[in-house]
Amino acid sequence: MAIIFAGIGSNIGDKKANLDEAIKRLEEEEETRITAKSSFYETRPVGGPRQENYLNGVIKIEASLSPESCLVVFKTIEKDMGRVPAGRSHPRTIDLDILFYEDLVMETSELAIPHPRLQERYFVLRGLAEIAPDVVHPVLGKTVREMYKEIVDNGFQIPDTGCQIAWSGEQRAQRCE
Repeated sequence: MAIIFAGIGSNIGDKKANLDEAIKRLEEEEETRITAKSSFYETRPVGGPRQENYLNGVIKIEASLSPESCLVVFKTIEKDMGRVPAGRSHPRTIDLDILFYEDLVMETSELAIPHPRLQERYFVLRGLAEIAPDVVHPVLGKTVREMYKEIVDNGFQIPDTGCQIAWSGEQRAQRCE
């Protein structure tokens, strides 16, 4: 079984319900098992047109899927949940991205692992730091903890609203820093 870390986000409709639905669909896949989930964080969009804030998180998956098959599963879930291809940084019902697949380094026309911008994305590093601080980036040779500290120290917290959104059933609790 491969260990995969995936980013998950939504900024259209009921964002929390969208994240929960995508996670449920991943759990229903025979070849996948979610073993950890970060908190969900409300973050401002990075680039693109004017749009709603995102709700983002990171999940850890154990899977007997190849990277390419994992991408197909992710894209199928996105499409089935109503995501319309609109380009990078546009609003989306659901977004699933492979961040790490074991310590694999690969790049094809369809897939780059590790995710090529994860070390620049506060909202990704925040969730990764919560559930996998000691994972080492196979290209940069830095731990998630180190990359997260660097991005915070360099003032890249700007895209975040500063609030952690915690959910328990239907109860929403918001803690702002």
